[in-house]
Amino acid sequence: MGIPIQLAVNGKKVAKEVEPRLLLVHLLRDELGLTGTKIGCDTSQCGACIVLLDGMAVKSCTLLAVQADGGKLTTIEGVADDKYHPVQQAFWDSHGLQCGYCTPGMIISVVDLLDQNPNPSEAEIRHGIEGNLCRCTGYHNIVKAVQTAAAVMSA
Repeated sequence: MGIPIQLAVNGKKVAKEVEPRLLLVHLLRDELGLTGTKIGCDTSQCGACIVLLDGMAVKSCTLLAVQADGGKLTTIEGVADDKYHPVQQAFWDSHGLQCGYCTPGMIISVVDLLDQNPNPSEAEIRHGIEGNLCRCTGYHNIVKAVQTAAAVMSA
């Protein structure tokens, strides 16, 4: 027997009946087809599953779908409309991605970081993305991308 929930996902209203134990990441990927949100570790350590819930970055692999009832969710698919979000563009321009697996969660984290702190220092950037693991880049170009995005967004 499912529990009815209602959410706004990337600006679209969604009403679903879900199992009480269904994780938000599985609702997004398996039921809504939003596969940009990744499942990396299943232990909330990697950050690949990060989405915005009511404007705050959360790890969707540790949140039940029923806990998001009534909320406003933004996934990587909903970050931008017709063109790239400045954070996405900065990651591209600054080579802040390699394999790309961590990139959706990383971008969502950075969008949240820059919403809270439009001009972060390098230390604040590194602290802001510490919940996101990247095994390819060494983080140097990711930090550079965040600095670039911050400059563009504050101009």
